[in-house]
Amino acid sequence: MVKVEVSPDILNWAAQRAGKENIIQDEFPKWGQWINKESQPTFNQLEKISKFTSTPLGLFFLPAPPKEKLPVPHYRTTNDRGNEAPSSNLLETVQTMQRRQEWMRDYLSEIGYDRLSFVGRGDRRHDPKKIAKDIRIQLGLERGWSASCPNWQAALTMLINRIEDIGILVVVNGIVGNNTKRKLDVDEFRGFVLVDDLAPLIFVNNSDGKAAQMFTLAHELAHVWYGESAAFDLYQLQPADAEIERLCNLVAAEFLVPEDELRKVWPALQDDADRYQTLARHFKVSEVVIARRSLDLTLITRPEFFDFYNNRYLKGVLENPTSPGGGDFYLNQPYRISRRFAKAVITATKEGRLLYQEAYRLTGIKGKTFENFAARLGYGGEI
Repeated sequence: MVKVEVSPDILNWAAQRAGKENIIQDEFPKWGQWINKESQPTFNQLEKISKFTSTPLGLFFLPAPPKEKLPVPHYRTTNDRGNEAPSSNLLETVQTMQRRQEWMRDYLSEIGYDRLSFVGRGDRRHDPKKIAKDIRIQLGLERGWSASCPNWQAALTMLINRIEDIGILVVVNGIVGNNTKRKLDVDEFRGFVLVDDLAPLIFVNNSDGKAAQMFTLAHELAHVWYGESAAFDLYQLQPADAEIERLCNLVAAEFLVPEDELRKVWPALQDDADRYQTLARHFKVSEVVIARRSLDLTLITRPEFFDFYNNRYLKGVLENPTSPGGGDFYLNQPYRISRRFAKAVITATKEGRLLYQEAYRLTGIKGKTFENFAARLGYGGEI
């Protein structure tokens, strides 16, 4: 069979980009020969490598690996990770969200929607407490709203619905599209924001715990208010060394765990061994958010925080890992696609504004599955 000449640098880059450099030899026994230029893959083998590494086939014919970068700033908490190239999973996810946002913006503009006044309304000179309050009021939430929710999932669902109701697309997914074999790495990013004054989009990595996702959502809301797109990892709930990240963290912390409320209940719990757990249940955030907030307000010391983080929190995460896949397909789709976006696409399709083929491409579901999904959502009407 005809062999294809491919640069070993390209092959290595594709494997590393996909995070499969340690297992690719098992899938392709001749990998070492190709890397050492002792042999070359056939076109059929190259197609399989392309699929296995989620790398566009055409890139294998380049003389050297392309320099890929995210279209938005990627804030990493630790400096040694700040220059890492984004994974293929993150890149593809951001690009998919950009396509959805672009379509949504054009659609809303066409039907005469007004620009969203809160996008970019936050001023870096303002007290983060004021911005947190403005966000809560814009969402129509009362003080202490989360305490009235029975659990973390209910609070998260309520917050997502309120955010979408004011015009922000919210996507919560832990995999690339619907591909359960391509898990998104929470160590690479917890979420990202694509700011736009008609169709802002928030993406939350569902590989993270539900309670931790609350903080990610609040952090992303702050980005919308400040009008700045970004991706971030928030390692140990600490922001990257950038002013915008520090401000967004302050806003998120105040939005979820208001200082005056925490200080009010702290004295009765400060000597309780389960204080973080108790407060986490009250505020509907993760225990580490409570611990981090307590540190920032000097209610605990840094050694106390890191003792909790390393000896209790991380141990719990390792013993109880989250699973981004599984569950009811049709129940997951409004979150993987965005309920607001899905209803807009379905409405436009039924009205003849959008071809079905394009609707399939935008949502990642097609044919009878798309029709069933539309029926589940009760398509049509105002979005």
